[in-house]
Amino acid sequence: MKYKTQKIFFAANIKFLRERRKISQETLASSLGLTRAKVAAIEAGNTKSPQPEDYLNFSDFFKISIDTLLKVDLAKLGEMKIRELEAGNDVYIRGGNLRVLAISVDKSNNENVEYVPVKAKAGYLSGYNDPEFIASLPKYSIPNLPVEGTFRIFPSVGDSMLPVPEGADIVAQYIADWTLLKADTPCVVILKGQQDFVFKMVTVNTDGTIRLRSLNPTYKPYLVEAADVMEIWRFYAYTSREFPEAQTEMSTVLTAIKKLEDKIQHISEK
Repeated sequence: MKYKTQKIFFAANIKFLRERRKISQETLASSLGLTRAKVAAIEAGNTKSPQPEDYLNFSDFFKISIDTLLKVDLAKLGEMKIRELEAGNDVYIRGGNLRVLAISVDKSNNENVEYVPVKAKAGYLSGYNDPEFIASLPKYSIPNLPVEGTFRIFPSVGDSMLPVPEGADIVAQYIADWTLLKADTPCVVILKGQQDFVFKMVTVNTDGTIRLRSLNPTYKPYLVEAADVMEIWRFYAYTSREFPEAQTEMSTVLTAIKKLEDKIQHISEK
């Protein structure tokens, strides 16, 4: 299997952040206990393998995670997003790794599968990391779930994800690191504040936004700020009392159009 080479932005990011703070290479080097020549070499990309302590020191100095320094072109982000990064809101790079996820276990110390009913949505938004609230949710045993991972059940609302019907129960797995998600992965997304739980096709962008797309083509895709996302749960299965309808001629056409759109998008991204 061939893996796509990941572009590294470390050198350009160090230069960008230093110039943003209006400090010289000499001043930065002195602050980190390095020579000016080494800082210059790092910014020029002439040091292919900086020492691990160098990554840690630059990360601590600029208050930005190592992952972000390596993977994100900071020069393309707005000032507000950079300030969010410096404040520790690096959620759109590592996702739920920065959050405490409360769970409950049974008498054998196995994780329960909690059900989050519609009426509990408001409580979940404020109590998702409260062990007592999580313990109060209904619990179910689902056969054949993977041993590893945390699973919950969320009811679907509306028709935006047809053919998955409204009222279906979505079994989903908690994703701690959002960078593991492939583009257009079906997920339940928990949004902050007065927003809702949404079941969408999710694409995590490197610019701090998350694209949410419905399967129902009458709903347009839209972007949310990753800082507005509390949790992401990847689709695993769903159950429904509705019997699936046969595919109509129109739905066949729409499916063909969607496949063509995806193919065109894939070609344009190359």
